[in-house]
Amino acid sequence: MAIRIFFILILSGTATLFAQTTRPNIVFIMTDDHARRAVSAYDTALIRTPNIDRIGREGIIFHNAFVTNSICGPSRAVLLTGKYSHINGFRDNRSRFDGSQQTFPKILHAEGYYTAMIGKWHLVSEPVGFDYWNVLIDQGEYYNPDMIEMGDTIRREGYATTIITDLAIETLEKRRPQGQPFCIFVHQKAPHRNWMPDTTHFDLFNDRDVPMPSSFYDDYVGRSRAAREQDMRVEDMWLGYDLKLFLNEESDETGTGGKKTTDRPLRIEPSLQRLNAAQRKSWDGYYRPISEAFYREHPEGTALSKWKYQRYIKDYLRCIASVDDNVGRLLAYLEQKGLLDNTIIVYTSDQGFFLGEHGWYDKRFMYEPSLAIPLLMRFPPKIPAGTVSDAIALNLDFAPTLLQVAGVAPPADMQGKSLIPLFRNGKAKGWRKSMYYHYYEYPYGWHYVKKHYGVRTGRYKLIHFYNDNDEWELYDLKRDAGEMHNLYGQPKYDKTVKKLRKELMRLQATYGDTTAEEKP
Repeated sequence: MAIRIFFILILSGTATLFAQTTRPNIVFIMTDDHARRAVSAYDTALIRTPNIDRIGREGIIFHNAFVTNSICGPSRAVLLTGKYSHINGFRDNRSRFDGSQQTFPKILHAEGYYTAMIGKWHLVSEPVGFDYWNVLIDQGEYYNPDMIEMGDTIRREGYATTIITDLAIETLEKRRPQGQPFCIFVHQKAPHRNWMPDTTHFDLFNDRDVPMPSSFYDDYVGRSRAAREQDMRVEDMWLGYDLKLFLNEESDETGTGGKKTTDRPLRIEPSLQRLNAAQRKSWDGYYRPISEAFYREHPEGTALSKWKYQRYIKDYLRCIASVDDNVGRLLAYLEQKGLLDNTIIVYTSDQGFFLGEHGWYDKRFMYEPSLAIPLLMRFPPKIPAGTVSDAIALNLDFAPTLLQVAGVAPPADMQGKSLIPLFRNGKAKGWRKSMYYHYYEYPYGWHYVKKHYGVRTGRYKLIHFYNDNDEWELYDLKRDAGEMHNLYGQPKYDKTVKKLRKELMRLQATYGDTTAEEKP
C-alpha cells in the first residue's frame, strides 16, 4: 500500500511539473512612440519591419487598437493595472506610480510565473512584483545608458535597443529557473525623442526623401484653440537637440521644441559626451557634413520646413530599424530554445505618434496618429496565422488578456476586456462599439496640449477640450480619415452629436470617471 501511495505521489508531482512547464510564457515587447504607420504590416510607405510583421503574419494584427491616455507614464500604468488613469492614480508624467496596488505581473508572480521588467519603466517608483528588473533612468539614454538593476545603478556600454534585448535574452537564458513559466517585459526606449540612431543605421534612407503627409501645412481652420495653440510643430524643433545640427553659434538656434518658455534650449551635448571614441567618430563623420551643408545652403521658408522634416523622420525611422532587428534576435532566440510556440508574443507601443500629420511630432491628442497603436500578437495554440481584427482593442485590455492566457481569472475590478474572444477570427459577439479617452497634462509639462476627453466609435469621434477653454470637435472618420474638418456645430450633425454625447456620458459612468471638467 505504501509503495502504491509512493508511486501515486511521484505521478502527481510529475503531472504538476508538466502543468507548470506547459503553461504559456509571455513576452511583451513595447516601444515608445512607435506610430502605427511606421510598421510595414500596416503601411509600407515609410519603412519595412519584417520581424515585427512576422508576429502579426503568424498571429493576429489589430487594426483598431488604441490607448486611453496618450502619454508615456500613464500608458504604462494602464498596462500594468488594467485600469484607467483616474483609477490607478497616474494621470500625467508628474505622477508617481503607487507600486502597492494590484498589477497583473504581481498576480502572475503569485501564480508561479517568473516575472522580469527590462528597459524603459518611467513610473518614478521602483518596479514591484518582478523577480528581476533592470530599467533605464527616466527616459534613458540611447548610447551607453545608466540602468538601475535591482537597485544598483550600472552604466551599460553600447546602444540601448541592443542592450535591452541582450539583457532580456540573458535573463531568459541565465536568470529564470528552467521549467518555470515566465512573463518578461522588453520595453525599448526607441523611438522616443530625440531619435539618436545606432551608428550601424546612419546610412538608411539616404537614397530617398520620405514623403511628407498631405496635412503637414495644416492651418487648423475650423478646429479648436487646442489645435492652434499647441507647441509641437516639426518646424519648431530644436536644431541641435532634435535635428543634430552642429551650431556655429548658440544664437543660431531657432526652435521652441515643445516649451513655450524663455528657458535655454535642450542640449544634445550631455548625450554626446557619453559616446566612446568609436561612437563619436561615427557620429561626427555622419552629422558634421550635414551641418556643413545646412550652413552652406542656408534653406529658408518651405525648403527649411522640408529639411527639418527629413532630418526628423529619417532618424526616427532609423531608430525603428534597430528595434526591428532586435525583435528578430529575440524571436530567433525563442525559436532556437524551443520556446516560440508556447509563448504569447505581444508587440505594441505605449502610444502612437505624429509623423508630420498636421505639421506635428509628439502625441497627447486624441487624433488618430496619437491615439492608435500597433498591436500584433503571436500564439499558435490560440491564434491562427493571418488573423486580422477590426474590433476596438485598448491598452486597458492587456492585463486581463495576459492573465487569461496564463489560466488566471482577471480580477473583477480590472476595467479592460480579455482579447481572447477575438483570437479565433478577429470578431466576437457583443464586443465594444466605442472607446473612451482622457488626457490630463496641461498646462504643465511639454507641448501645451489642452486637457480633453472623448469618445470614438467605428465611424465618429467626439472630443471635448476643457479647463481654460470649452470647445468640441466632431470628425467623420469614414469621410475624413485625416481629421481635417470639424463638423461640430453643423445642424445636420446635431443628432449624431446627441447620440455621441449620450455614449460619452455612459462610458464615463461605466469607468467611474468623475475627473472631467476639473477646474485649474
